[in-house]
Amino acid sequence: MNNKDKEQYVIDAISPQESWRIFRIMSEFVEGIDTLSKLPPGVTIFGSARVREGDKYYGLAMDLGKKLAKEGLTIITGGGPGIMEAANRGASEAKGYSVGLNIELPFEQKSNPYSNIPLSFRYFFVRKVMFVRFAIGYVIFPGGFGTMDELFEALTLIQTDKIKPFPVIMVGKDYWSGLLDWIENTMIKQKKISPDDKAIMRVTDSIDEVVAIIKESVC
Repeated sequence: MNNKDKEQYVIDAISPQESWRIFRIMSEFVEGIDTLSKLPPGVTIFGSARVREGDKYYGLAMDLGKKLAKEGLTIITGGGPGIMEAANRGASEAKGYSVGLNIELPFEQKSNPYSNIPLSFRYFFVRKVMFVRFAIGYVIFPGGFGTMDELFEALTLIQTDKIKPFPVIMVGKDYWSGLLDWIENTMIKQKKISPDDKAIMRVTDSIDEVVAIIKESVC
């Protein structure tokens, strides 16, 4: 296949519908940037959508959202239930900026009623840019694949100097101990990452410690 045939192949492969999708992507970037750029510095909080009120981590996330909002920081979550709802709820009750970046999914994800600045996204990658671009810290509560994805996304961007380093704080020592042991005894021992890379992460059970770390990073 010569170059001309290759060019025609690419043109034929892009349907009009695919071309118009570019404008939908652009509109999501524009709306997200225009909204979030006007707010105070944000802390992005992740965690399981399956946690319900009454769970220990729901209470901790709600407390964290409230305390960070009282410090004048914007709370950013994925906008769904569980940990996201708890953090948005705490921020909302503290009369703070409570952002929910909801994603359109066929199951599980529904917007919670506590995000007073809701945004909706069709594309995961646009939403992930918003999480990072307007955050001065990440707080990771126990969660599933999506939570792990956001955790390692942040670690990778910081490790590769693609973003300015910020605190990545994992709440729940018992939950995260197995992962941290594997990082220490497998990844580092087999030289897949350097020992210094582990220092990007902090782990705690104390919400007050999380707030102190975030405040220290702002100064």
